[in-house]
Amino acid sequence: MNTIARPETRMNCYVCATCGTQYAPSVVPPEVCRVCSDDRQHVGWDGQRWTTHADLAARHHVRIDRDGAFVGVGIVERFAIPQRALLVPTSVGTVMWDCTSLVTADAVDAINRMGGVAMIAISHPHFYSAMVEWAEALGGVPILLHGADADWVMRPSTLIRHWHGDRLELADDATLVHLPGHFPGSSALLCADPTDTARRALLTGDSLHVAGDRRHVTVMHSVPNYIPVGPDTIRDVRRRLDGVEFDDVYGFTWGLNIIGDADAAVAASFERYLGAIADPDSDEPRSSQRSSSASATLMPSGSLR
Repeated sequence: MNTIARPETRMNCYVCATCGTQYAPSVVPPEVCRVCSDDRQHVGWDGQRWTTHADLAARHHVRIDRDGAFVGVGIVERFAIPQRALLVPTSVGTVMWDCTSLVTADAVDAINRMGGVAMIAISHPHFYSAMVEWAEALGGVPILLHGADADWVMRPSTLIRHWHGDRLELADDATLVHLPGHFPGSSALLCADPTDTARRALLTGDSLHVAGDRRHVTVMHSVPNYIPVGPDTIRDVRRRLDGVEFDDVYGFTWGLNIIGDADAAVAASFERYLGAIADPDSDEPRSSQRSSSASATLMPSGSLR
């Protein structure tokens, strides 16, 4: 009897070539990238394109380099959104802040030689990228995401933990701060400067977007599509940072940082923003964001799905 050879069915965790988000395993890529079809992002000018992690590794490599006081992890040559992750030493181990789309054995070995990573924490969904790939390669470390953005997880994993509330203390020298605006769950990491523990750094991803002059920040609903947030959101973010002291702000990519007097620069940025867009007849702060409790809890992602 003749048998018909069937083609091999191979599952891939496809990666969007425009935003760098890795999706759950599938035989064929999704029809569209949910992240790019949202108005905060955009589909590439040449249409929806996908790649795989293996193809990405064949064309790019991981850059591990200093960015100010921290060690950064990025991708060379440029791929998708050009963010870099930061390795943040804390009293409970190193936190990888934000993620990239490419994981290599050499990069993991280099990070492990520096002491490894205890957990991953991410500012917002545009930088979820290959977070599960990274977490598994680093030994099955937990991934901390704000629960308000749970629907934006494109590759579910039992390693994901959703936190809730205004703040989550990771260690006595590192705290996650909820700053809704760019996304409902946008967050920042307040931590000690590893080169000078008397200094405090606020790592913001795109929760606060550092301006090109590196002396101001803004809060945008969409950075590439130039959609601002309203005055109520700015007032709410300002309230959430009231009393938070920090010397430096680290933005989403290499060198896009405010070094020195950053808390004053952020406060001035809020005033500048409100002066440009606020209703001059309204001086009563009104928050469009619902305030949550000051405490925070962790929940496995599976319990929310």
